[in-house]
Amino acid sequence: MEGDSTAININETPKERKGKAPLLATPPGGSSTSKSVPVKPSPKGGYKRGLAVFDIVLRLAGVATALGATIAMGSTDQTLPFFTQFFQFKASYDDLPAFSFFVIANAITASYLVLSIPISIVCIMRPHAAKPRVLLMFFDTVMIGLTTAAAGGAASIVYLAHNGNQDANWPAICQQFNDFCQKTSGAVVASFLSVVILMILVVLSSFSL
Repeated sequence: MEGDSTAININETPKERKGKAPLLATPPGGSSTSKSVPVKPSPKGGYKRGLAVFDIVLRLAGVATALGATIAMGSTDQTLPFFTQFFQFKASYDDLPAFSFFVIANAITASYLVLSIPISIVCIMRPHAAKPRVLLMFFDTVMIGLTTAAAGGAASIVYLAHNGNQDANWPAICQQFNDFCQKTSGAVVASFLSVVILMILVVLSSFSL
């Protein structure tokens, strides 16, 4: 009849079925639920370990500057002969209490920095440990005060040795004791470098915490 429509069924052959991939693959075991793979957290504390390594480098530099200041000031001694060998002018660091305190304070600072290196090594091995950092930051701050006081007191004496004080009738002695003034000035500069290094160490400890 003309009004009837003829439906044609096309069956897939086995070869065509083999060529098609399933849209949703079912994992073995029959379960279609996806399992979340645990992601390992990225290792933290890498920058803290780097700061600890830089901390050791700065402590070694601080040992060099503080020890250099101690040796330079402690070996300062100059004698000027006049007329005879029995009448002499002598300048030595132990003639001035400020210079003696300078030698003691910088020796203490150098010794402390040497003793603090093992604690800094612990911070490299355990970058997340807070107690060693707090301990180092506390003693570094104490050493800043001690070294600054010693360097400031010695700097005032060195200034008077170079320029004198006309109001107090104190003449400048560096024209006669040139070697003495050069050594004391270099020692004061090295001590202030130790102060700067200690300040940087305190900043590093605060960042690590």
